[in-house]
Amino acid sequence: MRCAKKTSMEDADFSDDFCRFLQTTIPAVDAAELLLLLRRTPQTAWSIAELTAKLRPSVPIPDADAVKYLDSFQARGLVAPRDEKRVQYLPASEELEMYVQMLALAYKERPVTLIRMIYALRDSRIQTFADAFKLRRG
Repeated sequence: MRCAKKTSMEDADFSDDFCRFLQTTIPAVDAAELLLLLRRTPQTAWSIAELTAKLRPSVPIPDADAVKYLDSFQARGLVAPRDEKRVQYLPASEELEMYVQMLALAYKERPVTLIRMIYALRDSRIQTFADAFKLRRG
């Protein structure tokens, strides 16, 4: 699939597929900011310390959370490991690049909607997990 470069964000862009991408890839707003920093500098291989320092003070991500997010991004094909415990933005497909492009556009143009969506999707995962442990009456 060839993705066209989007120039504006509309409600329709919050499609089921994009929301699924958010739900499976972006557990929190600081994870989105971390991914977008990597995307802005695709030629740079970053260490954890460099990434967290670059995001501070506006986005104080603990190193442990940054490691968790980067491991998840790597497992999903968004970043690649480099020498000396560094990572670089390198999406494994055009589809992934399209979703990250949509994330960047939503973050720029519809930040409140995006933030609400990230937390609503996270909360629905928590509720689904909690529901799995409910006792059912016969």
